[in-house]
Amino acid sequence: MLIAPLLIQAQGGTFEGGFGGWVGHTGPVARGVLLLLIVFSLISWAIIIYKGIALRRAMSESQTFLQVFRKSSKFSEVNAVCVQLKTSPLVGVFQAGYLEVNQQVRGATAPAAGSAAKPTVKSLESLTRALARAAGAEVTRIERRVTFLATTASVTPFIGLFGTVWGIMNAFSDIGRMGSANLAVVAPGISEALITTAAGLAAAIPAAVFFNFYNSRIKVLSSMMDDFALEFLNIVERNFT
Repeated sequence: MLIAPLLIQAQGGTFEGGFGGWVGHTGPVARGVLLLLIVFSLISWAIIIYKGIALRRAMSESQTFLQVFRKSSKFSEVNAVCVQLKTSPLVGVFQAGYLEVNQQVRGATAPAAGSAAKPTVKSLESLTRALARAAGAEVTRIERRVTFLATTASVTPFIGLFGTVWGIMNAFSDIGRMGSANLAVVAPGISEALITTAAGLAAAIPAAVFFNFYNSRIKVLSSMMDDFALEFLNIVERNFT
């Protein structure tokens, strides 16, 4: 809905309504608040776009990796395609497990002469810890920068509220100085208060929505890593013990 700009005679000049007029008549404190909120909003939108692309690729490549892993008969075959699917957090978990298995197999006692050489792992517990460490590192990696959205969602409404309080204080100050409480006197202070409130909400709402959305996607990826680690352990236990 369009609101026609108001032209109000105030303090020897005109106070013009609308966004441009409101910003033009804000004081230095309100402009500082607006600048800070704009910085928060721009950074948040950059993170929203970047993490949206990154998480979509991670999910897609994780599904592709699982298909390759379940079709392959050797870990070496899976390891060969990891470089093409490095965005997937499952790749990091697999490579940590693959490295641990190789180290344990190389360090195993050599078989007796004439006996069949079967590769074995010495400790499934060590392998479990290696997989858990890798999964934790991958979760930390995919969560990077998302916490800034939570910070923006929780902090910017209070920054906007500070601007609101400051604008109302200015409105009361103008009433005391002019000795009148008519619209021409209070309009600049009230508009200053409301525009900072709106800016705070404009920064906070998208950040809160996308933080919750991305957090749910990260939980799905984390669950996929846990399931994959168990699947990897099952294969190692069947074939290397």
